[in-house]
Amino acid sequence: MPSESYDVTMAQLQPGTASGALEVIPSKSSAHRLLICAALAQGETEVACPQSSQDIDATVACLEGLGALIHHDHRGFQVTPLGKAPRGEACLLPCRESGSTLRFLLPVAGALGALATFPLEGRLGQRPMEPLVEQLARHGCTIRQEPDRVTISGQLRPGHYVLPGDVSSQFISGLLMALPLLEGPSTLEVTGEVQSVGYIQMTLRALAAFGVRPHQQGWTFTIPAQGYRSPGAALAEGDWSNAAPWLCMGALGGTGIFLRGLDPNSLQGDREVCEILSRMGARIHWDGDLLTVRPGQLQAATIDARNVPDLVPVLSAVAALTPGETRIIHAERLRLKESNRLQTTAQVLNALGGDVTETFDGLRIRGRETLAGGVVDSHLDHRIAMAAAVASTGCEGPVVVRMADAVKKSYPAFWLHMEQLGRQVKMI
Repeated sequence: MPSESYDVTMAQLQPGTASGALEVIPSKSSAHRLLICAALAQGETEVACPQSSQDIDATVACLEGLGALIHHDHRGFQVTPLGKAPRGEACLLPCRESGSTLRFLLPVAGALGALATFPLEGRLGQRPMEPLVEQLARHGCTIRQEPDRVTISGQLRPGHYVLPGDVSSQFISGLLMALPLLEGPSTLEVTGEVQSVGYIQMTLRALAAFGVRPHQQGWTFTIPAQGYRSPGAALAEGDWSNAAPWLCMGALGGTGIFLRGLDPNSLQGDREVCEILSRMGARIHWDGDLLTVRPGQLQAATIDARNVPDLVPVLSAVAALTPGETRIIHAERLRLKESNRLQTTAQVLNALGGDVTETFDGLRIRGRETLAGGVVDSHLDHRIAMAAAVASTGCEGPVVVRMADAVKKSYPAFWLHMEQLGRQVKMI
């Protein structure tokens, strides 16, 4: 059954290429971090982030549940930080389906000593939490996990924390934001292969903007007790993850898609989409702050998804329309996202006439010149809905996406922006 977060709207997409210009929406990865830092800081902060989404709204609701005051308008968020730490106070923190919100704010709630309950929606209760929960429990907190909620109580203590680097970088980011709030110094040791490094670096950059600077030696962080200080204003950068569908559509045809608002030197891992599409034959060009993508002679490739898991659905749609065999590797973590994205990506593209096989760590995609079209299900997963939209570019017939409102999780204006790029979209 659909989550209460969504209705049962369907999007009917007529075949055709996309062309035109768009201003890229703000990164929810950036917004999460800046909003949390702002809520923990001394002094008010304006976070420039004109557009919001369900995931960003979830972080805002949780921060308000902890005592922050947050107002949103056409410029962004005005954040009045928490007052007194809510030690022992019962707080309801609705994180909806946002894994970032839960994994960032669970340790923060522990550091604040709050009695906090996080209601969960969709598949969020099935996504891995154990390495983080174990460390919080070892350092003074009690965590009760139920299918539809997580509750934390007790006071997190300073000490030595150890996390694996290959499960979720969000665990590491959550502790990096929480440990400075404790009364004494702590260390955080990250073991094994570290994945999604760029997102850890994004957290460190956000912390530095608010005067918090852990000392890093290799993958061990020394984190003294220190207060967050507001810089007064902060900017949520453009979102590479949600720019990727437009770049993929531009690679598949049309006269060009032109995007403003992206940082070519961003720490977001998904900026790698430009390198991957270039390697596949798309023509990518920067002119100042204007990024242009045009179609070229596309060719199959091997794509290592270790640091770019969110790109896999939309890149798979490009591969399904590219001659030859494309392999997606090191993508096991996709089985634990909003849907099992290896399975649902294959299901959607095969339903449209593609040839996609799931492997032990990814996908094997045998590309075709065109796909047929048809009716597919978003599986309540925003990335899967967007992959279907990309694939519709090369279909011979219409594509109907069930539960199309799944895009609201990260990009509420997605279907409107697709129309602005010249595609025929009818909500039914």
